[in-house]
Amino acid sequence: MHGPKSSSHVRFAAVGDLHVQKDSAGTLRAFFEQAAEQADALLLCGDLTDYGTAAEAQVLAQELTSVPVPIVAVLGNHDFESGVPEQVVEALTKVGVRVLDGTACEIEGVGIAGVKGFAGGFGRGSLGAWGEPAIKLFVQEALNESMKLEAALAKLRTRQRIALLHYAPVSGTVQGEPVEIFPFLGSSRLEEPLLRYPVDAVFHGHAHRGALEARTVNGTPVYNVAKPLLERTRPDSPPFFLLQLPRDCGEPGRAPG
Repeated sequence: MHGPKSSSHVRFAAVGDLHVQKDSAGTLRAFFEQAAEQADALLLCGDLTDYGTAAEAQVLAQELTSVPVPIVAVLGNHDFESGVPEQVVEALTKVGVRVLDGTACEIEGVGIAGVKGFAGGFGRGSLGAWGEPAIKLFVQEALNESMKLEAALAKLRTRQRIALLHYAPVSGTVQGEPVEIFPFLGSSRLEEPLLRYPVDAVFHGHAHRGALEARTVNGTPVYNVAKPLLERTRPDSPPFFLLQLPRDCGEPGRAPG
């Protein structure tokens, strides 16, 4: 069941960190249907599976088959755990999910650029590419993800745009996590493309104990939509975040609740 479309707004339901396991069958269908009822598209911010197995991805794919709206996703670190992320992507693609990885798509006139992202820390706490080869490789991975995000954003020709990530591009949405693990929750390098190619909103997950909302240095809202975070901070609402963007020009607005 999908509610009537709004003539004035496009609505996006965003959530990450589903951590689907083999025995999750039947546990998410009603949740997805509820999200689809309120939104024109469903955005999934990585850690879709728990161990990144093809079996888990099949379970998630089955849960998503009843969703009547477009679904756009990025992978998270958990989706790489078993070394077969391409099998996760394949299972989801077969049921119509658009999995973005340095790529972009358009839904109802809104452009969406997606990338997993990577770690490395924020601001002056960012790890530099200096010293051992392993450190340089680690930093290069963050730079590669940043460049992929930039390439995806550069492709968009829409007036309104959303960036979809798994790792955080700002430290504001990881506040609440132990400060020692901040460097592993995201990277300021992911914020740089968002300053060069402004978007209306950024969604990510990964930081289960982080904060729901922060902003980039140029004021773009960044939302941490990790499902465990939404369940904990908004126990009376279904655990997805609803964003409304006007169909025409104008300032982006946030749906109540």
